[in-house]
Amino acid sequence: MRLLAPLVLLLPVVFGDVITKIPDAAPAGFEEWTSPIVLPAKPVAGDADWASAVARARQFVAQLTLEEKVNLTTGVGLNGRCVGNTGDVTRLGFTGLCLQDSPLGVRFTDFVSAFPTGINTAATWDRNLINQRGAAMGAEHRGKGVNVALGPMTNMGRVAAGGRNWEGFGADPFLSGVATAQTIQGMQSTGVIACVKHFIGNEQEHMRGGSEGFPIYSSNIDDQTMHEVYLWPFAEAVEAGVGSVMCSYNIVNQTQSCQNSKILNGLLKEELDFQGFVLSDWAALINGVQPALAGTDMNMPGFMAYGQPTESNPDNTQFSWWGSALIESVNNGSVPQARVDDMVTRTMAAFFKLGQDKNYPAINFDYNTQNTFVDGQPLNQHVNVQADHYKLIRTIGAASAVLLKNTNGALPLNAQKIKRLALFGSDAGPNPDGPNNCQNGNTDHGCSQGTLAMGWGSGTAEFPYLIDPLSAIQTFMRTNNPTTPVEGLLDDFNFGAVDLLATQADTCLVFVNADSGEGYINVDGNAGDRTNITLWHGGEALIQRTASSCANTIVVMHIVGPVTVETWIDNPNVTAVINAGLPGQESGNALVDVLFGAVNPSGRLPYTIAKQRSDYPADVLYSSNEGAFPQITYDEGVNIDYRHFDANNITPRFEFGFGLSYTNFAYNGLNIRPGVARRQAQPAAATPAPVPIATTAAVSSAAATVAKSAPASASTVVKSSAPASAPASAPASISSVVTSAPPVVSGTGTGIANVSSSVAGNITATSGVANVTGTSIVNGTATVPVNGTSTANATLTAPSVISSPVQHSPGGPSSLYQTITTVTYAITNTGGADGNEVSQVYLTFPSSVNEPPKVLRGFDRTFIRRGQTAFISVPLRRKDVSVWDVVTQQWVVPKGAFTVHVGSSSRNIKLSGTFVPGG
Repeated sequence: MRLLAPLVLLLPVVFGDVITKIPDAAPAGFEEWTSPIVLPAKPVAGDADWASAVARARQFVAQLTLEEKVNLTTGVGLNGRCVGNTGDVTRLGFTGLCLQDSPLGVRFTDFVSAFPTGINTAATWDRNLINQRGAAMGAEHRGKGVNVALGPMTNMGRVAAGGRNWEGFGADPFLSGVATAQTIQGMQSTGVIACVKHFIGNEQEHMRGGSEGFPIYSSNIDDQTMHEVYLWPFAEAVEAGVGSVMCSYNIVNQTQSCQNSKILNGLLKEELDFQGFVLSDWAALINGVQPALAGTDMNMPGFMAYGQPTESNPDNTQFSWWGSALIESVNNGSVPQARVDDMVTRTMAAFFKLGQDKNYPAINFDYNTQNTFVDGQPLNQHVNVQADHYKLIRTIGAASAVLLKNTNGALPLNAQKIKRLALFGSDAGPNPDGPNNCQNGNTDHGCSQGTLAMGWGSGTAEFPYLIDPLSAIQTFMRTNNPTTPVEGLLDDFNFGAVDLLATQADTCLVFVNADSGEGYINVDGNAGDRTNITLWHGGEALIQRTASSCANTIVVMHIVGPVTVETWIDNPNVTAVINAGLPGQESGNALVDVLFGAVNPSGRLPYTIAKQRSDYPADVLYSSNEGAFPQITYDEGVNIDYRHFDANNITPRFEFGFGLSYTNFAYNGLNIRPGVARRQAQPAAATPAPVPIATTAAVSSAAATVAKSAPASASTVVKSSAPASAPASAPASISSVVTSAPPVVSGTGTGIANVSSSVAGNITATSGVANVTGTSIVNGTATVPVNGTSTANATLTAPSVISSPVQHSPGGPSSLYQTITTVTYAITNTGGADGNEVSQVYLTFPSSVNEPPKVLRGFDRTFIRRGQTAFISVPLRRKDVSVWDVVTQQWVVPKGAFTVHVGSSSRNIKLSGTFVPGG
């Protein structure tokens, strides 16, 4: 999405159903990435706890005319009261839907809260806080009359300089998946429809498309990487019951996301059994018929493209891809009537499922203005929805602060012992133009002035106030030691004054930052994505100059993501470093809590801080590498962030999951045992049928082959009930295959076969794992009934084609979300302060599969008083021990032993043990 700015024609459009500058085929050399066509779109089935809502939606849709149906699929342009508005059905009392940003609060209105960013929330590694933040944001959206809150943002932060990384939850699919699901559950508990975005591969701002115009890059993502990294958090969102998904501007495997039937029909609606609706990012559609057939259900905000002359009136064939043009497409047979019915059914199912037909607040604001009256008519009611959310914001701000360095107990500070306290840097103080204003005239926080508490772009909200560090520290010291001078020097470049003040102070706090945001705003040459990953405003020089005169220099960073710190991090006069991130409106108060010890820091990095930019596996593509059709190939595969550092033996400065505390913890007593099968997310209303487990001892060289995500021919049509490509050879060496239904056998080969589809579900596999503490795990025996005969090492034959319709369970087969193993261990607080410890569970997969050295698969933030011991239990689901088999197009559990690593970061491993997963 973009801000509202003077309209400039950016998308060259030929009216009708044609658009220029979008490739008809992949550029030479990239043909292998061509996305297949998956038709038709799967109609919503009303699976699991969606059954009642879908039934009600169908009854509602049955009463509508074609015009009314289309009216609910097409936005009304920019003349509604929200950033996105559907049409209404007045005769049935339906007033339409209000869609509004953002992932950290309600955008473009007053009396709302500015919450900590997604990246800060992830840095807490605390499910409860993440859920509470979601619920609080949901309550504020609901209170303003918003039906669809446009968040969370769950892109993966593939590149360190990515402009919108701060909106998301870090550079690991498991962490991002947990945070995404918890946020959605919290938001939707209030009745608001969450919208998870951006689907998919929208990992940088340069050349993303939409309001940025052309060219548009293609994210070329192989099948294994798509499933195990980028699709993972979206699957968790669907399993958590998310009501809507936003398709992105960018191209994926040579087809624009909102008309990519492989990712919408194939992955999202078929494989993940998504029951809600897909809406476009703002003006993301590039034609009309193809997105409708490919699985897009709602065109936002309704007009054809930014800069079209009738943005305010999109219901016109000339200027909207849908609206009356969609009616014409139905009437001429280009789009089936049933597809339009399904669009509206999905939308209304989410509406009914979240209870928005019962006492839901009406819209009480207008995003265009905060004036009470416009043209003499009342418009804004100025409803205050903040409640006491400032308390939660402060809690998350403190819990997300990551202590990176603390030499000789420099922190926490003792207010009684400080003789003279000095603060340096513009980031310590307020924005001189106010927290929501910019001297350059940009909206949406499109500048870097004063302390940084959020990035820029559509993922922002208006600060009701912003507590800066200087004012918070001065207030604290006036209460706790009023005779100690607290001085602030907010000029980043007045080194003469720096020298004088730093020499006089016994404690120096240096505040530095680094900003980024959405690509429609350029700040100091940074068009969304950062041009470098250094500190802004001469931060490195300010730190070095201060430390040259002050032996107790403490650095506080407000940053959007990784920055390089090598020029100053080892300076002995830099005694402590805190990464405070982007903590929202209570920024200064939250920092005071950590600096002075009211809160023991427990934040952990949700990304890796490298020693140099080139150590990261990928970077921003700033200009096209293929003329009009830029190509971004994800050559690093599944090895993003810390996985890449591990796989290539690169030493980071601060590893993923790193963070210090004011106390110490000891780990012991590792135990790995079979777990009771249960779902980890919201219980479904209806329990799906059991998923069959097929077992094989066959070994295939295809296991280590990373297949591309699609066949080469763009004209290939794949039925939506089948995999995108048929397996041509044996599956990988596996101990179990998670299929979606009893397989239909066709052909011969090696793997699973010699059974008909009616009895395939009766193939079972069991494996015992002895309950042994420590690192020793005794492997049990396996029994495999085959054709009535039990044998431990049966050789089965596999079909050359397996058709596996997705089992009716949002998020994928329900067995994926069952616990099959539980990891337990003990942590003792051996230090002198109470505090939270974030323990992390990583897995090393058997060597028979091509996986990173270790991957995050569990974590727990636990409060432990000094001298006491806590006992931690971390469940491992079948999904957590599975890999995506690109041949059979299924999740499989690799055959062999897994290694569990438990530690305080991805590299500080305390305990290890091995196990073989049970069936």
